[in-house]
Amino acid sequence: MSVSSYVFVIVLGAFRILARNSLRAGLTMLGIVVGVGSVITIVSIAQGARFSIQAHVATEGLNIIYILPGAHTLGGVRSGLGSMVTLTMQDAQELKANLPLLLDTCWSRRDPTQVIYGNQNWQTGIFAISPSCLAIKNWSFVGGGPITQTDMDSAATVAVLGQTVVENLFQADEEPTGSTIRIKNVPFRVIGVLAPKGRAPGGYDQDDIIFIPFSTAQRKVQGARAVETIAASTHRREDLPEAAEQIREVLRTRHRLQPEQPDDFVIRTQLEIEKLYEGASKTLTLFLLVVASISLLVGGVGVMNILLVSVTERTREIGVRMAVGAKRRHILIQFLIEAMTLSLVGGVVGIGFGILGARVTTVVAGWPTIISPESILAAFLFSLAIGLFFGLYPANKAARLNPIEALRYE
Repeated sequence: MSVSSYVFVIVLGAFRILARNSLRAGLTMLGIVVGVGSVITIVSIAQGARFSIQAHVATEGLNIIYILPGAHTLGGVRSGLGSMVTLTMQDAQELKANLPLLLDTCWSRRDPTQVIYGNQNWQTGIFAISPSCLAIKNWSFVGGGPITQTDMDSAATVAVLGQTVVENLFQADEEPTGSTIRIKNVPFRVIGVLAPKGRAPGGYDQDDIIFIPFSTAQRKVQGARAVETIAASTHRREDLPEAAEQIREVLRTRHRLQPEQPDDFVIRTQLEIEKLYEGASKTLTLFLLVVASISLLVGGVGVMNILLVSVTERTREIGVRMAVGAKRRHILIQFLIEAMTLSLVGGVVGIGFGILGARVTTVVAGWPTIISPESILAAFLFSLAIGLFFGLYPANKAARLNPIEALRYE
């Protein structure tokens, strides 16, 4: 008999033996089913969360580097980022002019302000920007158009509104474009309405926003205020780390910082922002995977338990097989294959439950899930490994039985 035929006969026999005690076998496999199903569901949720994070970060723009003022220290008390006045419009212009890796740069400042339209008012963030900020942050429009360089040069009182602002100031049948709103009692003509972006990974509403020209904010609204953020975009995503390092060198030179002095600014790339949010997601996923792995271990203990009972119940059968010429390795292989068959069936059923769990999670909770073949294969192989590991002791015990004592066993 060939090896493949021999294995097939043993597997078939294992299924017959398990079928005799189907309820006991089913309860034994329950831990493996739950463990494999949980692993697949959790990994699918984690991969979906990673994709969602990348998509949300992308809504803030593509290939972006943020430069923020550093922290100010006075009398041993250190203020938060942005408390120093270190960035200027000239910094942004110098970066664009001297770094070929950069596609464009812009500068901005945010100030929370009350906005009035007719008898409606709304507290929102007023962003004073240079014209290129809208393109760098990948904003699109559902009405009107963007702030132009002409608006910047003339300090025009024009504004671009986000969807949340529109919903809270205007009636559903009103057209915002062309209307006049008041910001600190200064009338602004609405020239554009932004397409909705939803919430950012940090949780804030990206649509609760108004853009006005930076020069207009300086001369007519906020007075002479410093630049709060410089944003730069690169041609390619892979250029972000190198571009960030080049920006650091240019700004240190412009700010006349000595080698021993720390940076008076902070640089953040989109890659770092993604890693920040993905780190929290990975920690939670790892914790849940540990919990799911406990279910697999419990299932493995169940497999070992049922095989030990099976060895006891079939002691005379084992003695008869040894008496007619079966070797110890044959008994060992038989019980190992029975253990792995239990794990195999439990793993297949668990894969089905895992895929179902991922689909239900998407439908019920609205969370995106991505079921990858790698996670299915990994869970399947892990279940087989559990069967092999926990089946080794009972199989070895069966193989070491004394044939004469086994035949006498009642």
